[in-house]
Amino acid sequence: MDKNEKHFRLRIFLTGLLMMLCATVSAQDIKVTGVVKDTSGEPAIGATIRVKGSKSGTVTDIDGNYSIMCAPNATLEVNYIGYEPQVISVNGRRTINVTLKSLTTDLTEVVVVGYGTQKKVNVTGAVSMVGGEALENRPVANVTQALQGTVPGLNFSANNSGGELNNSMGIRIRGIGSISEGSSDSPLVLIDGIEGNLNSINPNDIENISVLKDAASASIYGTRAAFGVILVTTKSGKSGKVRINYSGDIRFSTATQLPEMANSLEWADYFNVASRNAGGSNPFNDETMEKMRKYFNGEFTDPKKPEYYGTTAGSDGRWNNYTGSFANTDWFKEHYKKNVPSTQHNLSMSGGTEKFNWLVSGSYFLHNGLIRHGHDELDRYTMNGKINAWLTDWARMEYITKWTREDYERPQYMSGLFYHNIARRWPTCPVIDPNGRYMAEMEIYELEDGGIRRNNDDLFTQQLKFIFTPVTGWNIYTEGALKVDNFKQTTSLIPIYNYNVKNEPILRDSGYGTVSKYQDYRWRQNYYSINVYTDYTKTLGLHYLKGLLGLNYERYNRDSATGEGTHLTTTEKPYLSQTQKNPKVGDSYWNRATAGYFGRINYNYDEKYILEFNLRYDGSSRFTNDNRWAWFPSVSAGWNIAREKFFHKLTDKISTLKLRASWGQLGNTSSKYDSFWDWYPFYQQQSIASENSNWLINGKQQNTANLPGIVNSTLTWETIETWDFGFDWSAFNGRLTGAFDWYSRTTKNMIGPAPILGSVLGTNAPKTNNCDMRSTGWEVEIGWRDHIGDVKYGVKLNLADATAKILRYPYEGKFENQKVTGYYNGKRLNEIWGYESAGLAKSDAEMTEWLKNNKPNWGSNWGAGDVKYKNLVDRVDENGKKIDEGVVNNGSGTIGDHGDWKVIGNSTPRYNFGVNLNAEWKGFDFSIFFQGVMKRDWMFGESDSYFWGAVGDMWQSTVFKKHLDYWSESNKGAYYPKPYLDRGITKNNKSQTRYLQNAAYMRCKNIQFGYSLPSALINRVGMTNCRVYFSCDNLFTVTSLSRVFDPESLGGEWGSGKLYPLQRTFSFGVNVSF
Repeated sequence: MDKNEKHFRLRIFLTGLLMMLCATVSAQDIKVTGVVKDTSGEPAIGATIRVKGSKSGTVTDIDGNYSIMCAPNATLEVNYIGYEPQVISVNGRRTINVTLKSLTTDLTEVVVVGYGTQKKVNVTGAVSMVGGEALENRPVANVTQALQGTVPGLNFSANNSGGELNNSMGIRIRGIGSISEGSSDSPLVLIDGIEGNLNSINPNDIENISVLKDAASASIYGTRAAFGVILVTTKSGKSGKVRINYSGDIRFSTATQLPEMANSLEWADYFNVASRNAGGSNPFNDETMEKMRKYFNGEFTDPKKPEYYGTTAGSDGRWNNYTGSFANTDWFKEHYKKNVPSTQHNLSMSGGTEKFNWLVSGSYFLHNGLIRHGHDELDRYTMNGKINAWLTDWARMEYITKWTREDYERPQYMSGLFYHNIARRWPTCPVIDPNGRYMAEMEIYELEDGGIRRNNDDLFTQQLKFIFTPVTGWNIYTEGALKVDNFKQTTSLIPIYNYNVKNEPILRDSGYGTVSKYQDYRWRQNYYSINVYTDYTKTLGLHYLKGLLGLNYERYNRDSATGEGTHLTTTEKPYLSQTQKNPKVGDSYWNRATAGYFGRINYNYDEKYILEFNLRYDGSSRFTNDNRWAWFPSVSAGWNIAREKFFHKLTDKISTLKLRASWGQLGNTSSKYDSFWDWYPFYQQQSIASENSNWLINGKQQNTANLPGIVNSTLTWETIETWDFGFDWSAFNGRLTGAFDWYSRTTKNMIGPAPILGSVLGTNAPKTNNCDMRSTGWEVEIGWRDHIGDVKYGVKLNLADATAKILRYPYEGKFENQKVTGYYNGKRLNEIWGYESAGLAKSDAEMTEWLKNNKPNWGSNWGAGDVKYKNLVDRVDENGKKIDEGVVNNGSGTIGDHGDWKVIGNSTPRYNFGVNLNAEWKGFDFSIFFQGVMKRDWMFGESDSYFWGAVGDMWQSTVFKKHLDYWSESNKGAYYPKPYLDRGITKNNKSQTRYLQNAAYMRCKNIQFGYSLPSALINRVGMTNCRVYFSCDNLFTVTSLSRVFDPESLGGEWGSGKLYPLQRTFSFGVNVSF
């Protein structure tokens, strides 16, 4: 602090001393002493301590010490400028040390924005901010999991990897931004100013996160920020003595949701019924069913007999593991463990002076997977260092270094096929055969002995920044960054053996061959960044003006190499050098660069009328010279009505009421893929293949070459134009805060399908910019914080909605001939088309009567227990004559002829929300956080066995407990229709209103209890803070969706729900500071 501030606080101190000398002290009072410090551990000079309900009071001295006389049951009130007031019960204590918490108001809160910071009251763009404390002590694997539900409009998806340990969740700001196949609509992530990955950073190292949502706030970053920016600022050192912080936890994880398999008797009975419904016989005869009953009841008691294990010897010399087995196995319980332990530890040290401060931190995270068989583990190590130094009175330096190491190991077989196979395995199959071996074809040998996939990723980041201040108000910034990412992935594929009755090995092809194989893939990516910019700030009376001007240059390059071979000499420690046959090698290289010039002007008058102008001139190496550069402007304005004279009577209630509006344009060249050539080619490329032809000459395949493709030299930027209107408010002395935004974002010139050209062309037509779409939505966030006596509490709520519509999409021929399942002009994204259904027929007679006017044009042998589909319209021919009268069909599936199909729902998540409640009382703290989606429709596909059960033959179907609620003469009110065990019968599984699912949900994302030990106790051992806590993520979920599915993870490479489960995690931890 400067000398003037010290003198000011000294005067307060002396005044307080005079007040203390004038106060009266009763004989029964006790003397209470202590130290008052701020959040950084510095003494609070001149803090006021008063006895509630009396005139007695004092102030702290230069070292933060105080002394006051009061009754043993008195209550002390501690106040200090810029910090939250504290109310403390004495309870007979004679030593009470106080740690103050910063008071942030709408007038003082600073928000991180592009290339700088702004007071929140002066921000005119759509910006949300999350403090680092919201991310700490959460038992999560990465930052993205902790951010879910904290920011309105910031959405995450689990993708098809589900809860795999190294899964990177999909991130979007304000919904879908582009439908171009090669484009990415993910936001730009900047960590301390350079591009980064949220999964690479330790949540405990984060100071705050700003989310820039509209074009006006993001445009300063140019084309990389087309769909928003996530700015992560890590913690820095502070002046004062050395501070040491440690936090650690041990956590236990279980799957949030696993299907409950039917037992073997229920399963076999279901298949028998489904087979008879399809006109077949019982797959399981009475003898086998009787064995199941005996096994189920524990009547096989002799371990020397194979029946004890639920199987018998087959005629082929192998143990029966399907129709001849009769065990009772839940394969989900067999493959997934419960309460799997993991741990995380974080250590940081910091300190410094007013001219120099530093911070170093490190962390270790061990995450064990849920898979019982095989090794499934992720280890992450991080180390960070940060230095801030004043070189002179006008020059300052910042240096940041980061290192992240991530090692991930899993069975190579643990892919989409594995998750698909779990549900296909029959519960009648035992885990162990009578010889003590694992039963054949049950995925266990594949997981334990089939090979390992290992990922090793080392990420190094170096940043150096100089800030020069030649004169007051003028700053010059120069910064450079280097990021080196070294990635290596090795995969060993080892053939596995099953064992027969004689305990002899039998080689099995599990889908990856019968010879050993080794693959090695590695790449090194370098990222270079240079930023040079300057700003100047000037205040003239009530006028505030700030200008920013700068340039930015970034370059990426990647070298990759692959190698593989077969027939390993040993499978114990496989390496590429140990392969003996079929060697293959390959390599690749790509690089790209972007450059931009940017400027910004901020103006406000008395923090009442606020204007901001941004301009970015961007260039990209992905385009030809004629289309390489483009201008992207934005403008925003705000009006703080609470600063007007006519509003003064209300300012004691409402301190901020700011209207905002913004408009801006941004370009986009972001790609989903490492190779950008496929989407932005600018020279012709000819492919060749060695001995890979369908033509044989003299009995040998020939070398071939293909004609080069056509290049579209006019290919250019996607352009994103955004309008945003909103308002912010703060009332009741900052206790009530909130914001509302409405926006419209139009993505123009997306890369769409190439026009259809004549087949004589001999090659594919080039892609072109020919698609437009628009997203519209709104967001609201409300917060309240207050205290009742010693209880402090807070509530935060956020809610957001977004929908997207296609404005322009190319088509051939007539518009009405476009397929409704594809893209077309006017289409709402994620529409679900299907039939309207009227329940299940309760009898054959009811179905016969129904079919007179509502006969589907698919399926046959309709009867009781089948779905009644509605005929909504009768199709007509060119002359207006009815065709297919009384027939249910989807016509030709086009806009002009979709028959009885109609839009029955939409799978876009709507009304995403987050609710956070927290409270503190005498060292105890509690918080609970809910996140969810209020509206979402979902329709499972015809072959999604997790939903339907029987979807064909018995080898592709599955039976869970919920599938047992199927129609029968004794269960006419069933949910599911009559099952059919025949691959050709899926007549009841069509997209329809009856089985349209409500995928909305509310999940308790986190609940946490903590207790901070009293300062009087921990100060004796040199601690300044010691908190113990219990935390749980994904505690429970409220949803009407079937319990087979997790509403956050509905994808799957082989069908809905067939993926690694998300996890419920309980953790016990401690935070200690010295």
